[in-house]
Amino acid sequence: MHVLVTGTARGIGKAIAEKFLKEGHKVTGFDINPGTIDHKDYTHYTVDIRKTKMYPEIEPVDILVNNAGVQNEDDVAVNLLGTIDITEHYGIHQGIKSILMIGSACVHTGSEFPVYAASKGGVVTYAKNVALRIAQFGATCNSLDFGGVITELNAPVIDDEELWNQIMDLTPLKRWMSVEETADWAYFMTAVNRFCTGQNILIDGLEAGNSTFVWK
Repeated sequence: MHVLVTGTARGIGKAIAEKFLKEGHKVTGFDINPGTIDHKDYTHYTVDIRKTKMYPEIEPVDILVNNAGVQNEDDVAVNLLGTIDITEHYGIHQGIKSILMIGSACVHTGSEFPVYAASKGGVVTYAKNVALRIAQFGATCNSLDFGGVITELNAPVIDDEELWNQIMDLTPLKRWMSVEETADWAYFMTAVNRFCTGQNILIDGLEAGNSTFVWK
């Protein structure tokens, strides 16, 4: 299958692209940065997803993974509006098999920077909208709402022993996901799953579900 993944220069997006390549698929990657994957079945385009006039013409995709995202003043423009523009341009068509949004655990708890949380909240709601529209094609659309993932973007807390210990106190599994684990989830929800659709799936090591029961 032909798979389009956004945000493939590093981190989660790169791992997802590499997973699909490993499984024998053809992958097109979009990122505002130059490509970092060297594979005969990988094609990279340097694209700012906020700018629709930059969108290249590519062959129709079977699977679309919306991973590109930021955590800065462009949260809404990239995380939400960019995701919508990419999906409407490349994902809504007769041959689509699956569309996946990379959401965030914060949409279930509100625990994040305000505008970032709002942008990701929009993404998971949009996933339901897309699921309803592409069901006519027999296609699925879901969001994977990850909690902590070991990436360079999270280095400020990963490398701070005091902050890291605080985070682990809140995480019953006592660890964060690897990018390879996120890729396994993305592959399953798109290339394997055919019936689960319109769902926002929280994967956070039970951080959001952590609670303390007090009794005499």
